[in-house]
Amino acid sequence: MLGVIGASGIIGAAVGVGGCYLWLRNSMKESFSHIGLEVKAKAKAIENEAELLLQEARVKIKENEIEQERLFQKRLGELDERERDLILQRKELLSKEEKLDKMEQSIRKKETYLDKLETKKQVQITEAVEKMEHAASFTKEEAKAYILDKVEEQSRSEVAQIVRKYEQMAKEEGERKANYILAQAATRYAGDFAGERLINIITLPSDEHKGRIIGKEGRNIKTLEMLLGVDIIIDETPGVIIVSSFNLYRRAIATRVIDILIEDGRIHPGRIEEVHEKVEKEFEQKTYEEGENILIDLGLFPMHEELIRLIGKLKYRASYGQNALAHTLEVVKLARIMAAELGGDEKLAMRAGLLHDIGKALTQDMGGSHVEIGVELCRKHNEHPTVINAIYAHHGHEEPDSIESAVVCAADALSAARPGARREVLENFTKRVKEIEQIALSKEFVENAYAINAGREIRVFVNAQKMGDNEAVLLSKEIAKEIEDRVQYPGEIKVNVIRETRATEYAK
Repeated sequence: MLGVIGASGIIGAAVGVGGCYLWLRNSMKESFSHIGLEVKAKAKAIENEAELLLQEARVKIKENEIEQERLFQKRLGELDERERDLILQRKELLSKEEKLDKMEQSIRKKETYLDKLETKKQVQITEAVEKMEHAASFTKEEAKAYILDKVEEQSRSEVAQIVRKYEQMAKEEGERKANYILAQAATRYAGDFAGERLINIITLPSDEHKGRIIGKEGRNIKTLEMLLGVDIIIDETPGVIIVSSFNLYRRAIATRVIDILIEDGRIHPGRIEEVHEKVEKEFEQKTYEEGENILIDLGLFPMHEELIRLIGKLKYRASYGQNALAHTLEVVKLARIMAAELGGDEKLAMRAGLLHDIGKALTQDMGGSHVEIGVELCRKHNEHPTVINAIYAHHGHEEPDSIESAVVCAADALSAARPGARREVLENFTKRVKEIEQIALSKEFVENAYAINAGREIRVFVNAQKMGDNEAVLLSKEIAKEIEDRVQYPGEIKVNVIRETRATEYAK
């Protein structure tokens, strides 16, 4: 019984193991079937992706072939154009060679003709000598010497005639060439021109600002006119005041100071002095920057800082109503064009043109000839001798010693002489007003002198520590008498001598 049970257990176990094996086998088949499907799907995806990449590669190759074909056609067109140019050049060269051959043949014919003439001349001389020997009992040597003298005399006359002819031709050609160069320079440069005025008009936000500018008992306007050296005109014209002065630099500073005061709103003597000091420093920096920008534009670096600042200051100087900086830049451009036409040094001509009137930046402060002041400045800062010669030559103090100096002289005359460039009446007025200021400034203990009211009044500020009231009265009479003796003017000129004592202390 136990044996039967044991056998049954073994059989059951065997059946269980067999069933388990079959289940595992079926399960593994299904798993392998899924894996196979996944592998096939991935393979298909890879195949599709490879096909896409292949197609993209073919498209890129096709695009590259098209681009290469386009570049090839373009290059081919360039080569064709170059070939046509070379053919044209070759034709031109052949044409020139034909012309040269013709000229050479003509020259050879003329040489042959001259040789025949020389031979004929020698034959005629020999015949003449023989005739003279028979007719005048001359020896052969005497007849030959006589004929040679006559031939030499006749030849000398012909040579003189030829020389005069070619001298006249050279003169005419020189004049024609000079006119051509001037015309080229004038037509290739067309500068704008606007004459300098004697007044600046300042627009006010409202008419009540006029009263604030005048101040209590006129203190503000007196301080403004004393510090700025200008004439401030406040009339019934709505919304504006007028700043008048022949000195462009002082007028520009005054305009800027008043603009700042109006914008700020605080207008009193202390604030006026503070703003004036600030604006003066601002203008010093501004003139240097303007000069520096001009040199950068023209490519004329390096140059000494003082000369750069004075170039910028020429903007605030006028001559016969023509702005000095505008005139200077016009001379620079005209001189460059003419120097290029004549084969000179363009850069040196431009530098000489830029500095030819540099002395004018200081004449209103120093007085004297702008030529001498300019030469002294340029020598001091080791400028090129041609620059110094151009400064002297443009007013006839020396003869130009180079092409560059000559073109600067011509450009200066061309700039000044063109219609509308200058106004004589304005220059005479500014000279008269400047001379009035110079008379006052030449006196001892005078610190500042400003001509205002269109030259009909001059305000003279003296050192109060060194001059008393009685001396101030005498000084006003002395200045008035000297103005009467030296200056021609209409009407009368009022001389105000002002002395002011000021004590300043700080609470700490």
